[in-house]
Amino acid sequence: MPGQIGDIAPDFTLSSPHHGDVSLNSYRGTHTVVLSFHVLDFTGG
Repeated sequence: MPGQIGDIAPDFTLSSPHHGDVSLNSYRGTHTVVLSFHVLDFTGG
């Protein structure tokens, strides 16, 4: 089932060259986070 506006995203962790590992949960409750997906952007398709 696709997510809906206002749903809480599952936690994930990404590596940052300047900040080490960054987890989505580390921002929950302290920052506003917008997840934006751009399908086929930058692919020429």
